[in-house]
Amino acid sequence: MYLQRTIKSEIICQSIGLHTGRKVTMTIHPADADEGITFIRSDLPGKPRIKAELGNVCDTTLATTIGVNGASVSTVEHLLSSFSGMGVGNATVEVDAHEVPIMDGSAQPFVNMLKEVGTRTQGKCKKLLVINSPVSVADENGSAAFLPAREFKMTYTIDFKHLIIGRQTCHFHFSDAAYEQEICAARTFGFLKDVEYLQAIGLALGGSLKNAVVLDDQRIINKEGLRCPDEFVRHKVLDAIGDLSLLGMPIIGHFIAFKSGHRLNNNLLKELLMRHDCWEIVNRYPLESPTKICKTLNIPSFAVLDAVPAYRSATVQGR
Repeated sequence: MYLQRTIKSEIICQSIGLHTGRKVTMTIHPADADEGITFIRSDLPGKPRIKAELGNVCDTTLATTIGVNGASVSTVEHLLSSFSGMGVGNATVEVDAHEVPIMDGSAQPFVNMLKEVGTRTQGKCKKLLVINSPVSVADENGSAAFLPAREFKMTYTIDFKHLIIGRQTCHFHFSDAAYEQEICAARTFGFLKDVEYLQAIGLALGGSLKNAVVLDDQRIINKEGLRCPDEFVRHKVLDAIGDLSLLGMPIIGHFIAFKSGHRLNNNLLKELLMRHDCWEIVNRYPLESPTKICKTLNIPSFAVLDAVPAYRSATVQGR
């Protein structure tokens, strides 16, 4: 059974916001089955609630931002990626600013916190969206597509005109263990000239070598270097997992991206939802679908968090 999950107890963490540079306190609470992921802006009157869903995406410039009635939360993709990667579908996230804390620029700190408190199943199956026919979008810079497959897997290619990055491709077959070992530690990255420009216009004020891989024209500035040789493309996979989770249910299919980003990932989901003939939703196991591919699905399980007995809350101080 592919059951819904929430966390066993609350998580509290503090770090700075990537763009404001101000301290952000975030508290993650358990949530009931079918609640999904909901953000609460505790610093605003009435503490508005913002559901993490595709219809609430209001900006994809530099990060994914969701919002409702003027209240928004930015840079949600790393946290959402960790939830998706570790199988947590129901949680309430309370923040006292308009950004999720950046931590070290990866999803590793969030994964560590989830493992610290553990998760519990909730007795109800998750819905799965199964890709039956190809769906794709493209723009002048790149492309993104879903193809039918019996599991969730990704092929992501980036191509930068930089000596250190160049062209990189990551093939990723989804599981919680693979997400933890291969994807979650990959940090966001940027170019020194772009960081300087963004900071000059009041953005990326919290960006530093503590929470990003930064490159000048010739080299990586960070003294510790990369966590893995293809950390750049692995971070793009991390981002995409967070962006795709805004569909509200796991996808069974092959995601293929070439130089994609938050905007194109978002557009692909919108195109997908308009193409009703290209997918179906299943939520009964064993599957009783007339579609051949649905009879042989490789449904992901989440053994990593099942092995964690902890019930205590986790408190983490970020950089």
